[in-house]
Amino acid sequence: MEKLTKEAEMQMIEEIDALVRRAGRVIRDARPGGDAIHKKQGDANFVTDYDVQIQRELIAGLHKILPEASFFGEEDTEGNSHDTSGWCFYIDPIDGTTNFMFDYHHSCVSVGLSYAGEMLAGFVYNPYVEEMYLAIKGEGAFLNGRKLSLSDVPLNEGIAAFGCARYNADCTEEFFQVIRELFQRSLSIRDRGSAALDLCSIASGNNVCYFEIKLQPYDYAAAALMIEEAGGVITQMDGSPITLDGPCSIAAGTGSAHKELLEIVKERLL
Repeated sequence: MEKLTKEAEMQMIEEIDALVRRAGRVIRDARPGGDAIHKKQGDANFVTDYDVQIQRELIAGLHKILPEASFFGEEDTEGNSHDTSGWCFYIDPIDGTTNFMFDYHHSCVSVGLSYAGEMLAGFVYNPYVEEMYLAIKGEGAFLNGRKLSLSDVPLNEGIAAFGCARYNADCTEEFFQVIRELFQRSLSIRDRGSAALDLCSIASGNNVCYFEIKLQPYDYAAAALMIEEAGGVITQMDGSPITLDGPCSIAAGTGSAHKELLEIVKERLL
């Protein structure tokens, strides 16, 4: 990582890893009741007291680890404004909040770290199955310490994943035309309710592609580095680079599956 010695880099990685795991244990042990669940703007868009609590604790801990960093998080960021020209943490305290509300046991903590607009490290932790995805720029992507390396599996030999939040309902008819095409061309399709975990599942070889019309950087920042370091591809649905300063569409996959996905999107949606 830039501006850090190798020893300082590894110490920081270990400290962030421990912090993310502690946050994950809060999710695993929580039982959110009605009073802890609040509606956000838009249909079927919720936040729980645990989302806010975990993000505040992550920001406090990350600030101690890297005091000069800014924060781009899903919930209240305690007045911190994010500045992508320097160090910046991208935080989703509970990716898969609806899953969390209904005790689906498929949610995660996602933390990404960038410097000068370039992703340098990503952490995605699913505490229900004790899976920690870790990516370090130039050093690879790992799942529980095992290095990940993608094979170039085509769409017709794998599972296609997608996300479709009710509060992002633009182009619904065209979107499901894309999903129908993915269903017909792949072995099967999945929407498991956590963009970060579905993207990481490309890095680990469980999914061959993932598609969503609109996501925020804190949803995909950490997982995007995971895919790239494992040998996959992630872009916007028109093939342009993803952004870190605001929301964008996401199209990700193995090299072959990503190419096929973009062709389907161009035909059905763009």
